[in-house]
Amino acid sequence: MTAAAPRSGEAIFSSFERVNAELFTLTYGAIVRQLLTDLEEVEEVNKQLDQMGYNIGIRLIDEFLAKSKASRCVDFKETSEMIAKIGFKMFLGVSASVVNWDADGSCCSIILEDNPLVDFVELPDTCQGLYYCNVLSGVIRGALEMVAMKTEVTWIRDVLRGDDAYELQVKLLKQIPEEYPYKNDE
Repeated sequence: MTAAAPRSGEAIFSSFERVNAELFTLTYGAIVRQLLTDLEEVEEVNKQLDQMGYNIGIRLIDEFLAKSKASRCVDFKETSEMIAKIGFKMFLGVSASVVNWDADGSCCSIILEDNPLVDFVELPDTCQGLYYCNVLSGVIRGALEMVAMKTEVTWIRDVLRGDDAYELQVKLLKQIPEEYPYKNDE
């Protein structure tokens, strides 16, 4: 019996029941706005968005693996490609590419072709240090941690901050060895 081939991000995205894109964008904007009001410090908002994304990522990976029918990736490069080609398409409906690999294959950039979270958004001067989409870096970090990869994810370029693209740098810090809850002594 052969394993089912992984489904494309486009095929999975088209089969999902979706919420209205404007509602999603405006709701996310309201969350960011409320965090800015409650926490007051932009750096604290960045940390909170990252933590929210992390919590989403550790749960989202299960749905990704179940719906994409993806087999275990052999290395960090293959995992990064899977996130860009299938993950972003599957959950946000956007395409992404993986570029700028370092020599040892432990650091790359993911460039988003579009970002639905930033529709209708303009950052005021008081929020110039805000990484508005920092939730995405947390999602990637959380999901990768659940598949035994400790990573650091940072924004390199952001259109809201005057750059020409949305670029996330993903750096593999270490492979986490798999641990089993009990030892079979038989």
